[in-house]
Amino acid sequence: MVDWNLAVATATRLVRPGPDVSRDEARAVVAELRRHARSAEEHVRGFTSLGTPETHDTPLLVVDRPGWVRANVAGFRELLKPLLDKMQERRGTSPGNVVMGAVGGKVTGVELGMLLSFLASRVLGQYETFAPATRDLPAGVNGGGRLLLVAPNIVHVERELDVEPHDFRLWVTLHEETHRTQFTAVPWLRDHLEGEIQAFLAETDVDPTTVLERVREAAQSLVGGRPEGEEGDEGRSLVEIVQTPAQREILGRLTAVMSLLEGHADYVMDGVGPEVVPSVAEIREKFQQRRAKGASRLDMALRKLLGLDAKLRQYRDGERFVRAVVDEVGMEGFNRVWTSPNTLPTKAEIGKPADWITRVHRKPEA
Repeated sequence: MVDWNLAVATATRLVRPGPDVSRDEARAVVAELRRHARSAEEHVRGFTSLGTPETHDTPLLVVDRPGWVRANVAGFRELLKPLLDKMQERRGTSPGNVVMGAVGGKVTGVELGMLLSFLASRVLGQYETFAPATRDLPAGVNGGGRLLLVAPNIVHVERELDVEPHDFRLWVTLHEETHRTQFTAVPWLRDHLEGEIQAFLAETDVDPTTVLERVREAAQSLVGGRPEGEEGDEGRSLVEIVQTPAQREILGRLTAVMSLLEGHADYVMDGVGPEVVPSVAEIREKFQQRRAKGASRLDMALRKLLGLDAKLRQYRDGERFVRAVVDEVGMEGFNRVWTSPNTLPTKAEIGKPADWITRVHRKPEA
């Protein structure tokens, strides 16, 4: 169904080269990012009161852009396997279907490679929650993930923003280390998230014609047009369009969890920042301006299609939720969010933190 090797080859061929650095400079950046990851672990644990040194059983990998591509293809392959198996079973094993499947797999591999080449130059770091170990990419024990820091992208952005490189590298590492702490300190979180994603995929309409039709609708919405007489899909991402009513409920829960995780990481990186990152205020201001500035029309169209605009809202809304809860009940009170899936905020509660506080901390009056 997907030619994964072709996806890697396509992305590696198309991805833009990173910034100009000498071999010695590159080695120094990698070494510094590793040092920052070790110190960030202690800072995050101290600030959040989450985890212990023993809970960090996941590896740290400092990678280039092709390395990020290979890691994510391995993750996609693992996560999407049940859905792709289901699609393969429906397609059948007749000679004609096998040939069509091989051709379709190559087309999908090229398309996935193009998508990954776009993303590979933008991601600064990532905690890969569903990361299978491969020959050159280790993963944590018992299905644990791995932390990726994309060195050329970090160097590119610190130069673009004209900020102090050592401070910026630590600032970025604090955000990504928070994600590693979230998943290693909260044992049930990974399985819960995987269960929600698999439930979402299980509800996917696997008829290729329907999927292609929805992709066409999404593409038309990006350029502001639609067939005469059609209503209602403009401004929606591909993720939002390709879903059933049951998926909309699951997507709402997933959106709430991702908003919590991203907002918590932003809150921690800024909370720790003043103590260990002297220029944190300048970095945050310039980074926010960069986010708000946007980019070319093509870049904005791709962001909309891939749902990346929604991810930026998750940072903002999630951080507001975390800040409001900590201001009201303290960090210990906020950490009750990690007790069980039942104490995670709903999508509505992300926007109304007081409702979560009432539900989790205060019993309604009889």
